[in-house]
Amino acid sequence: MRTVKRIDPAVPLPVKRKRVAAYARVSKETGRLLHSLSAQVSHYSQLIQSNPEWEFAGVYADGGLSGTGTEWRSEYKRLIADCEAGKIDIVLVKSISRLARNTVDLLSAVRHLKGIGVDVWFEKERIKSLSADGEILLSALASFAQEEIRSMSENIKWSIRKSYAAGTPRRSCYRVFGYKNENGHFAIVPEEAEIVRFIFAQYIARIPVDAIAKQVREKGVKSCNGCFMAHTQIKYIIHNELYAGDRMLQKFYVADPLLHNLVANNGQLPKYYIRENHPPIIDRETFEMAQMETKRRGRLMMSVYCFAGRLQCGICGGKYIRSAAHGGKTVYWMCRTKKHESASKCKSRYLRDDDLKTISAGILGWTEFDESKFAETIQAVLVQPDGSLEFRFYDGRISRWQKA
Repeated sequence: MRTVKRIDPAVPLPVKRKRVAAYARVSKETGRLLHSLSAQVSHYSQLIQSNPEWEFAGVYADGGLSGTGTEWRSEYKRLIADCEAGKIDIVLVKSISRLARNTVDLLSAVRHLKGIGVDVWFEKERIKSLSADGEILLSALASFAQEEIRSMSENIKWSIRKSYAAGTPRRSCYRVFGYKNENGHFAIVPEEAEIVRFIFAQYIARIPVDAIAKQVREKGVKSCNGCFMAHTQIKYIIHNELYAGDRMLQKFYVADPLLHNLVANNGQLPKYYIRENHPPIIDRETFEMAQMETKRRGRLMMSVYCFAGRLQCGICGGKYIRSAAHGGKTVYWMCRTKKHESASKCKSRYLRDDDLKTISAGILGWTEFDESKFAETIQAVLVQPDGSLEFRFYDGRISRWQKA
């Protein structure tokens, strides 16, 4: 008769421990909050290492960064990379808002980790992403977190704008070439102030901006960020009322607190102009003369090229400038921001001069393009992100052109 005998292992099989990591974040770099970050790191280190069923896989901590996006969170990115490399089984997080306040980012990250077998545990909400109802709860709670940040943003904006209206901005001073922050006030840096006066004097003497930038570079002068000054920095100095001792508040504003997109205030919100806010580097008469020179140059440019000063970028709000290639045979227009600052700051398109003339003639119903009539008829042309053009007439009419 056949029999079966069980033979137990002489040595018990070891239980594989879960590799556990934690993610921590605080949104502002202050002493109190950095202490909080340190406390979180200590808490999770001790928690994980005290559990015999867990293997410590590290604590990933981002300090002084917002939770509305993930682009600049280096530790967050390292955590995801280590999960993808199979180094982590479980991720501990204090709460949903610590990982992300943007519902899309949160669910995208959790689903990605779930797909590679990594479980995310949210301590405050008591949610485990690999559980049956985990994603439903996450979606609902993340939406609440997203609306919470919008509400907080509106409250902060209200407070900032009240301080603007009172002429007492919360950010009382910031670093700008020619000035330094001294106890919350603008204080003149003598050697930099001399360069500012030189730039204004040269500009009023009708020296081209690029030539001024070259002269400043030859002096070995660098901007606040340690780079040699170019066209954009010279123009910024010329148009900045700070050098006359004044200050304009709310030149820019954040349109969406989740995207952190800083937008130029072109009339969407009120601005506040404070006269004699701080010691001037140049006198008011010199500043006004520089602004008059800017208008003179603009009129001169528009009289030579009908598109100059009229083409405006629909992405960053900058003006388009004329450029040439192939020995001047090919003329095109491009956004000033893209040319003089960085292509990463503005994704606008190039426009060939001959194409612009053909399109304009079609919009105006002409068989041939006439530069003088165009200048008398069209006030501005807005170049939209999708490549379409919006022609704005002096009489208030608007016509749009879209590539077929």
